[in-house]
Amino acid sequence: MKFGTFITSMRPEIIAANLRQAEDAGFESAWIGEHLIMPVNYQSKYPYTPDGRFPAALDVPFHDPMMALTFAAAVTSRIRLATGIFVVPLRNPITTAKSVVSLDVLSNGRVIFGVGIGWFAEEFAIAGVGEHFKDRALRTREYIEIMKALWTQEDPVYEGKTFSVKGVRFNPKPVQKPHPPIVVGGTSELALKRTVRYGDGWYGIARSMEEARNLIGRLRELERSAERPHPLEITLSLRTGRPLAADEVRQLADLGVVRTLAGLPLRALDGDEVQRFRDEIMAKV
Repeated sequence: MKFGTFITSMRPEIIAANLRQAEDAGFESAWIGEHLIMPVNYQSKYPYTPDGRFPAALDVPFHDPMMALTFAAAVTSRIRLATGIFVVPLRNPITTAKSVVSLDVLSNGRVIFGVGIGWFAEEFAIAGVGEHFKDRALRTREYIEIMKALWTQEDPVYEGKTFSVKGVRFNPKPVQKPHPPIVVGGTSELALKRTVRYGDGWYGIARSMEEARNLIGRLRELERSAERPHPLEITLSLRTGRPLAADEVRQLADLGVVRTLAGLPLRALDGDEVQRFRDEIMAKV
């Protein structure tokens, strides 16, 4: 089992200290969530809480994920650097492709590109791309296809319904070949189908072991039907409202989970908790 942690602090010295400690403790990856801007009033439903409300104060310090991960790359040497999850249709895909490949090169190939279509209609509107919300699934697929072309082709060409590129050169190319792994987030039926269609891995959130079992079972059914050449790497964050236990990690491994995440996207483990997690969980599974 691989173990991931989160980047949540605003202060650079705390981020650096937490990441170095996590790296020394054996954590494989560090994940960061994102929002460009937080609407005060909204009707959109957050998909991972019973009441549909986003579980964060409006003043939570969401760093730009690529900037924060570049800083993380500079203060660490081994831990992988992951977006969890980057809202692809909010931004120009060429700009995103450049940020991801720059991070991959500067970190010497440590990037995991976790992607999603987004859920926050009001955020899209305030960011000036409200019209992208209605076709955000299509845009996400096409933007990823564009990015793959930019990362892998000497003379990139892509013609889509929402974006096209041709007659260009795009450099540098990523250290990871053919490109950084793309991990698709989401637990809806459509999200699982997107994962199977163009993901290298899946990022799931489950509130119980039963929910995790059902989601993974459905994902594997879709995977078999698609006859993928390689199995998806499963990353799962189990959010039961209590600390993760060693027995739960063993059960996740039995379900085929390759990576699980400690802490929460809004609250990373602190120094003492990292050591306790290493001794009580990582050392026993």
